[in-house]
Amino acid sequence: MLYLDRPAWPWRGRLWSHLISDVSPAELHAFAEMLGAPRRGFDRDHYDIPADRFAMAVWLGARVVPSRELVRLLREAGLRRPKHLARPRGVGVAAEG
Repeated sequence: MLYLDRPAWPWRGRLWSHLISDVSPAELHAFAEMLGAPRRGFDRDHYDIPADRFAMAVWLGARVVPSRELVRLLREAGLRRPKHLARPRGVGVAAEG
């Protein structure tokens, strides 16, 4: 299932929502693609969705929930990726030699 919170997060002069899946990252990426959200909008375990795409996300089937519910759903599904556990960009796994 796909979930999002209401657009209440300001950034760059716009309001944003968070879009998550409690099934898999693949489901989340597929839905975001249908929504027209660029891959750069993906942040560890969610997509940042601008307010002007909120209605379309709901129309496509995303369920609106409070922000705290998003975190709970991600944790219960084992899909939560906190910042302190995320690998920094550009850092790969060292090859054994």
